[in-house]
Amino acid sequence: MADVSARLHTVRESPREYTWIARMWVRSSFAYPLSFWILTVSSALITLLDFVGLALMFHTVPQLGGFGLREVALLYGASGIGIGVADLVIGSVEQVGMYVRTGALDSMLTRPVPLLVQICADRFAIRRLGRISQALAVFVYGAWWVDWTAPKVALAAVMLVSGSLIFFSFFVAFSCIQFWTVDSSQFANAFTYGGNTMTQYPMTIFPREVLKGLTFLVPVAFVNWYPCLYLLDRPDPFGMPSWFAVLPPVVAALTVTVAGLAWRTGIRHYTSTGS
Repeated sequence: MADVSARLHTVRESPREYTWIARMWVRSSFAYPLSFWILTVSSALITLLDFVGLALMFHTVPQLGGFGLREVALLYGASGIGIGVADLVIGSVEQVGMYVRTGALDSMLTRPVPLLVQICADRFAIRRLGRISQALAVFVYGAWWVDWTAPKVALAAVMLVSGSLIFFSFFVAFSCIQFWTVDSSQFANAFTYGGNTMTQYPMTIFPREVLKGLTFLVPVAFVNWYPCLYLLDRPDPFGMPSWFAVLPPVVAALTVTVAGLAWRTGIRHYTSTGS
């Protein structure tokens, strides 16, 4: 009973502790306001150019995999918001290998704050809001052409929250590999940023086998593909069930659970640097 109470206390206190650490880094960022705004604006512009390049492509081809620019904008924006929020909140977890190599993880383990909270909040970079704002602008552009109803509005909100949680899980789960191989951050990037890149485009440009892998193995297709098909009133080109559109919360819950198990397994495996 005491153990359960301690865990509930940890769950309640973790958001507050995360906020304290993140606030410290925000104050540090604003100590140099010009540098902060340059980095924030440049981040937004760089990601904006990515979509501009995609839009320019539609000047030579009318459709991409059977989808027009407005439909692709909806997919692009939804995926960009998902990974942008996850990267803002817990992006530092992908550097867990650095904490292991330098021995910083040892000192973190001695503090009365959950380790995952410390790592995720460490070096919190509010300038990453630039990336989220760009993705939000593209999403709004794509959403402008959707024939909205109450169920669609609800599903869109659920999609954005679930997409962030799915990417959140990917960041944590795949970063845990660095407890065994500390120089494998790029392996995690293949599933986080790589997953984002793939979901920016219609799944119809990939073979059916790729879609199955992105549905049942690494379920990144639930970040935007299935919900956006419902928002766009389009049947699934691959014949997948239409009710997949409402599964993102279920998939998010499953991936968060797997990520939690992976994190606890990695911590149990960790044996310190010995320094």
